[in-house]
Amino acid sequence: MGMIPTTLLHSKPIDLRHKPLFYIGHLPTFLNILLTKYLGESPVAPVAYTRIFERGIDPHVDDPTYCHSHSEVPEKDEDWPTIAEVLAYRDRVREKLASVYREVEAGTRKMTRRLARTLVMVLEHDGFHIETLLYILIQRAGTGMLPPPGFAMPPWAALAAQWDAVSPPCTPTVTLGPATLTFGHDDPEPSDLLPELANDTEDHEFGWDNESPARAVQVGRFRIDWRPVTNGEFLAFWRGAGKGTVDMPASWVLDGSAEDGEVRVRTLYGPVPMDVARHWPVLTAYDDLVAYAKAKGGRIPTEPELRLFLDTYQVGYEEGANAGFRNWHPLPATAGGEEDGGRGSNGGVWEWTATLLDTHEGFEGTTIFPGYSSDFFDTKHQVVLGASYATIPRLGDRRTVRNFYQHNYPYPWVGARVAYDV
Repeated sequence: MGMIPTTLLHSKPIDLRHKPLFYIGHLPTFLNILLTKYLGESPVAPVAYTRIFERGIDPHVDDPTYCHSHSEVPEKDEDWPTIAEVLAYRDRVREKLASVYREVEAGTRKMTRRLARTLVMVLEHDGFHIETLLYILIQRAGTGMLPPPGFAMPPWAALAAQWDAVSPPCTPTVTLGPATLTFGHDDPEPSDLLPELANDTEDHEFGWDNESPARAVQVGRFRIDWRPVTNGEFLAFWRGAGKGTVDMPASWVLDGSAEDGEVRVRTLYGPVPMDVARHWPVLTAYDDLVAYAKAKGGRIPTEPELRLFLDTYQVGYEEGANAGFRNWHPLPATAGGEEDGGRGSNGGVWEWTATLLDTHEGFEGTTIFPGYSSDFFDTKHQVVLGASYATIPRLGDRRTVRNFYQHNYPYPWVGARVAYDV
């Protein structure tokens, strides 16, 4: 809240997303709807908020008139609730949640598997959407959005000198496969209601519908870059072989009207010079990274290929991965170094895969949050893996998590590495 001045509450930094005020109301509303459904009670008032703030939008980039089922929001700014009203509502909903936890701790309410799943969904939904709100706000960093309060401005010049000194990988690529991977985990939502499992929550790993069930996946032999494409590498491509064919990343700002103007990179502290961020992974649309990979003689890895690489070489949060707000910006990737067998961080970004989000054998859509995955089985959304610097560790470190974005949507914090056929 300290990053959003009142003048931005009704702005739309990204046309394809709701205004920031919506997301502030959406998080408690998601909790309100799910808790109401589980408890069988009336929702926390005002009931109208459960319609206004129920679900966000993800219209097709190439045809914004096409969109999944979503909330119908007020058209005029003055018809929205005020921020004070939304925050008071948020606090009432949170108090209802706190009362449920108190009842569980007192032994007057049983922590069933269904309740546990509901609470996990609420927590992880908050985590996903805090990141959504931040990648929306970063489009106004330096032009309205305030830096994260309580954190000093990074010493960019000193950091850039350190990053310039980071050793490159021992070899450009690593060869992996063939291999058999276990994809997903066994977490069927309907089992919550089976009498023999209804109260079994001990050590159970909950997830979203597209994470289940566990299944074997074959991966062939392939080569893959140790590190994602960097801002500096993509800048050379954008001004060279890709000139006029790929868009400038939405994570960049061009000072001046000409294509040869100074390029700066957006951060939550405001844009920084390319010399500071040139080693960070570039954040841009899948389509543009496909073009980059093709020019390099490669392609974007499939989901099984990237999963195998991450399983083998990506470090987790406790091992130093740039996730969970360890920093408020990306870092240069470190995988492929001589230490720790090449294991390291990808710099704190999600990564695109060439795999379309779709159903799979044994898939069962959630009934708690209908359409979470299935609404986007539309041939437009690519699976993305990993975690950004703003991804909470319980999501970033769970290897079964599968995120997804439209192939030509340039705003989320997603990069890519190049893979090659063998």
